[in-house]
Amino acid sequence: MKNSNNSSGFLPTTLILVGIPGLEAEHLWVSIPFCLIYIIIFLGNGIILHVIRTDVALHQPMYLFLAMLALAEVGVSASTLPTVLGIFLFGNTEISFEACLLQMFSIHSLSIMESAVLLAMSLDRFVAIYSPLHYTAILTLPRVFGTGAIIVLKSIMLMTPLPILLQRLSFCGHNALSHSYCLHPNLIYLSCGNISVNNIYGIFIVTSTFGLDLLLIVISYGLILHTVLGIATGEGRKKAFNTCGSHICAVLAYYVPMISLSILHRLRHRVSPLLQAMMASAYLFFPPVINPIVYSIKTKEIRGAIFRMLSEKRPRV
Repeated sequence: MKNSNNSSGFLPTTLILVGIPGLEAEHLWVSIPFCLIYIIIFLGNGIILHVIRTDVALHQPMYLFLAMLALAEVGVSASTLPTVLGIFLFGNTEISFEACLLQMFSIHSLSIMESAVLLAMSLDRFVAIYSPLHYTAILTLPRVFGTGAIIVLKSIMLMTPLPILLQRLSFCGHNALSHSYCLHPNLIYLSCGNISVNNIYGIFIVTSTFGLDLLLIVISYGLILHTVLGIATGEGRKKAFNTCGSHICAVLAYYVPMISLSILHRLRHRVSPLLQAMMASAYLFFPPVINPIVYSIKTKEIRGAIFRMLSEKRPRV
């Protein structure tokens, strides 16, 4: 980064968002898959939320955590929608600095919530398999909702300093971001001032949330595997593994793109901008697209609730 004096810098009034590098002339065509992605996200997660809210049989910790995950994923997608479709449909590449900070805050805080909910879901599965007789006594509804409230408060408190720190930086004319939405790593590299505090705090957030969450998820599944292998019957093992299948898919769908994007950010000078843009899109859009599909297919209770909902809406002869 440039070592310019802070006094020569300024806060930009607007920033330029880049769609997909190299495909600027094809933005109208690119908008079609993105529109389909948003439809799938809002429809799929909306159905999951509706059946969990209306079906009393699904008012259990596992499905309430799933509803929290769906809400966070809908929130992330809704945060990116104005700029993504604005670029591809209307060619609107400008965003005000304040709106960019708000979008960055929303995307990152909701992503932290997603990761924390995935951890809560893994702990839920561990309790269900390790101590099924005490499951309802341990994971009561007040504790589930309390966990959700703590996740929200933690995410907001961790993210609040970032916009403040960004407004203390100096920007010296570079205002083109490399994605269709505002992310913290892109914003700090537009600065010509000292970004060490932003870097350190960003690393602290990543390690204390995503890194710690992933470590605890791996530990919980190690304990789950140890418990399952101790089950005497093959049928019991199969049933135990089946209860975790959907959640394992959700964890992989979230963390694999995130880790890949993190690696690409550190190799940004050696990797094409097109690949970086595609991986950033995969990180934000793949989990909310795939999770409703996986849970609808692999979770018998969710599948049954959807069938009941559809049968009730079918006109009777």
